[in-house]
Amino acid sequence: MSEIPARASGSDDPSDGARAKAAGEGAHETRASHRTGVSRDTQGSQASQDTQASRDTFASDEARPGDPVWQSSPPGSIYDYIKVASFSIGPDGLVDQWSLRAEQLFGIPAVRAVGMDPIEAFIDPDLREQGQRKMAEILDGREWTGVVPFRMPQDAEDRPGQDGLAEVYVMPTRTEDGEKAAVCIVVDVRTLRRMETDLAASQAIFGQSPFGFLLIDPDLRVRRANQRFASLFGGTPDDHRGKGVHDYLPRPEAERVSATLRRVLESGDAITDMHVTGFLPGSDERRHWSVNLYRVRSGSGRPIGIAWLGTDITARRAAAREAAAARRNLALLNEAGARIGNSLDLETTARELLDVVVPGFCDLATVDLYQGLLAGDEAPPGLADGSAELRRVAFASAVSDAPFVGGGTPVAVGAVHHYPFNSPCADALRTARPQYVPGEEGGLVQSTLAVPMVAHDTVVGLAQFARTKGSEPFGDRDRDLAVELAARAAVCIDNARLYRREHERALILQRSLLPPGDPVASGLDIACRYLPGNSSADRPSEVGGDWFDVIELPGHRTALVVGDVMGRGLRAAVAMGELRSAVRTLALLDLEPAEVLSALDEIARGLGAPGGVQQATRAARRPREADLSEVYLATCVYAVYDSVTRRCTFANAGHLPPVLVEPGEDALMLDVPPGMPLGVGGEPFEEVEVELPEGALLALYTDGLVESRDHPLDEGLQAFVGALTDPARPSPDHHPSTTALRADTSPNLEDVCDHVLNTLDTHHGEDDIALLMARVQGLPADSVGDWTLPREPRSVGRAREYARGRLLSWDLEPLVDTTELLVSELVTNALRYGEGEIRLRLLLDRTLVCEVWDSGLVQPRRRRARDTDEGGRGLQLVGLLSAAWGSRRTPRGKTVWFELPLPDGENGLTDPAEALLSLF
Repeated sequence: MSEIPARASGSDDPSDGARAKAAGEGAHETRASHRTGVSRDTQGSQASQDTQASRDTFASDEARPGDPVWQSSPPGSIYDYIKVASFSIGPDGLVDQWSLRAEQLFGIPAVRAVGMDPIEAFIDPDLREQGQRKMAEILDGREWTGVVPFRMPQDAEDRPGQDGLAEVYVMPTRTEDGEKAAVCIVVDVRTLRRMETDLAASQAIFGQSPFGFLLIDPDLRVRRANQRFASLFGGTPDDHRGKGVHDYLPRPEAERVSATLRRVLESGDAITDMHVTGFLPGSDERRHWSVNLYRVRSGSGRPIGIAWLGTDITARRAAAREAAAARRNLALLNEAGARIGNSLDLETTARELLDVVVPGFCDLATVDLYQGLLAGDEAPPGLADGSAELRRVAFASAVSDAPFVGGGTPVAVGAVHHYPFNSPCADALRTARPQYVPGEEGGLVQSTLAVPMVAHDTVVGLAQFARTKGSEPFGDRDRDLAVELAARAAVCIDNARLYRREHERALILQRSLLPPGDPVASGLDIACRYLPGNSSADRPSEVGGDWFDVIELPGHRTALVVGDVMGRGLRAAVAMGELRSAVRTLALLDLEPAEVLSALDEIARGLGAPGGVQQATRAARRPREADLSEVYLATCVYAVYDSVTRRCTFANAGHLPPVLVEPGEDALMLDVPPGMPLGVGGEPFEEVEVELPEGALLALYTDGLVESRDHPLDEGLQAFVGALTDPARPSPDHHPSTTALRADTSPNLEDVCDHVLNTLDTHHGEDDIALLMARVQGLPADSVGDWTLPREPRSVGRAREYARGRLLSWDLEPLVDTTELLVSELVTNALRYGEGEIRLRLLLDRTLVCEVWDSGLVQPRRRRARDTDEGGRGLQLVGLLSAAWGSRRTPRGKTVWFELPLPDGENGLTDPAEALLSLF
């Protein structure tokens, strides 16, 4: 068998080989050669001849001398992919030679295969008879080719073999003895079918792919391109053969891609989603591709190139940019919602808008508000032509601190200006629509958006957003975002305007309800402070319901009142005004302090009821149901001071206790039962009477002076007491650095108030502060005339004598006649209508007060006498001649009094004769 080599050919391909097995299988092949009658020497000679022929035919193969190969297949040969084997059949129809390829294809070593009947070993029993006939024909010298199903014989462990399908080409031959034999070439059909399928799939993927597909060789040249790639870059797929990346991409991008291709070729690491930027032929539009790269190898594992799979992602990149812009805009809107409007201040709100947009949205920005709006007008006085005066309230820049330049003279923050009629800014204000303003030639600004700030269909100002040259120009999305941001800020600014207006009105109302000027009282030196809440660190503060009052009562007595309506705002101020008016009215009725607070409690409960006090009283009698009326609660301390006795009566409705500083003593808080706040109802109020020494200091105050969120009430009270304590005996909690005040040195009360406010950590702005301080200055004994008269007619004359004598001693002779007449009338009425002893008292201070006391409970009532009546004109005469008169109840009866002004040359006295004649 000179045509068939005794050994399989050597190859560089691993699929060829098992060259390590070849040496160990030489013995099996030797036995095979003895069986077929072919000696080893003959085989070796034949192999040498074939090897030499192979060298002559394939001169490029580098076979080493003496190697038992007849052909060396170059890498990438077709035989790397298909399975081809050969074996020979002797004259007896048995296998007499078995190649290494056959061993790999059938999985049967040569030592076992040689001597086997191929028909019996590999053919299905149902086909063996037909196979025997074919074998006989072949051994008769006929060639044959066909597809033969076969089955692997059982292995050494008697396990059944696998089925296969082979294409067989049988060529007749002869042995050296001239006997007929055959050489069989076998190809694995299933491998061929798989290759056909793979080739078809590869062609479909490469040719029909919607993505650009390239096969790049190791020299980084295009070996093959698909139709999709050619449709983008022009020409046919064959036109792109041999081109490199520099033919498609700009130089910097081509260098980057070439380096990546080399790295993939060398390392074998795949690259996914590499972004490549370039231009299509004949177009200036920048395109973006996502490229996947992976190394391609031959069947022997040798790198043969790089596969390039590219997808155009230009639209996706644009969509991603749009999505990123939308996310940025949404983030800006979220930030604007969180940061704009935290303060009810116009300028602060404008600055908050600029803090949001610079530099996230623009490089420079300004806010202009109508000057009339800042001045507190009801509505912005915007002219129809959009050229009303505006004030620049805020400016922000990410590139420069200079004022914003938008054409014309630069405008500084705080300056008042207006825009020309034909300017884009005036047009934006006039039409309430944003305007695009291009930048000036050679200037810093590229473009500007002039956006009107519209709140509730009213333009309140103008916001300008500018981007410098080199930034992305404004688009439609940016314009919409600017309008939204300006609208949000405009609503907050309008709310701040409304708040400022309400706050100022409430403050005016509150101040109008407080005592005007410096209060004056008989026997007291008065000083007061009222500080309305402005704004705290966290939130703006509305006006509160704190109030104080100093009310002069008959008999040179004084009512001191300090109160606090719970809550804030205009409603609290109105409630405070109603309660203050009620206190003054009740005080003029000369009720006791506890009675005044009881009446105030009824009034406070009626404030929240739809029908007022009566409705609240009736509702209290009915069974309790769901009460939907608003509840007004207030605290109040009411004190009545008598300058003659220097005694002060206190009643407290849930308020902080008064503080008293006696001369040379520590300041102390008076133990006055607090009672329930006004508006709660159901509990009586208690009175406490305290005698105040001459020169003592009395302080009434509200909680804003001693309480804050940072300091508890107890600490504030101790600090307040310490600020009023004698320096020789400071209180335990008194700070050493506090400048103490001595009551006996009689410092000015104004200085005392200032000292207290400066010493205490009042955290002003969190709450209103009301402070009322009074120093006791009782009437001197020689300014008081007090007599007791028996109940007899002669007492009238004695009363006139007592009054005349005391007035003359006071050098008040001009008042003698009038006083005698009025005293005579009051004492006569006491004798006629009263009971018990009669008491006459004259009090001299800023005015002259005369009081007549008796034990009767019936109050005098003034009436108009007819012309024919002989009496009934006494009280009319008292009303005509006196500056004021009245009566009040006392624990033991009543007191009727009148008051006369002192003759100071300014106030003329009424002539008694003329007064008598006027009655008729």
